[in-house]
Amino acid sequence: MPGIKVKESESFEEAYRKFKKQTDRNLVVTELRARRFFESKTEKRKKQKINAKKKMLKRLYMLRRYESKL
Repeated sequence: MPGIKVKESESFEEAYRKFKKQTDRNLVVTELRARRFFESKTEKRKKQKINAKKKMLKRLYMLRRYESKL
């Protein structure tokens, strides 16, 4: 769990900024969102298929863009 030690000379904004950086590095927020609702195995597989398709289309787009410049 992330935590910071606040110095006396630090303002609240600086301490809050440090805390936010630490939570982002530890992926606390993304894990919290993932665990918020239960996902069945079929939903997980469906999301994986969608992400794989997006990744493939992006590669295809980049390849066509590269080939058009040649």
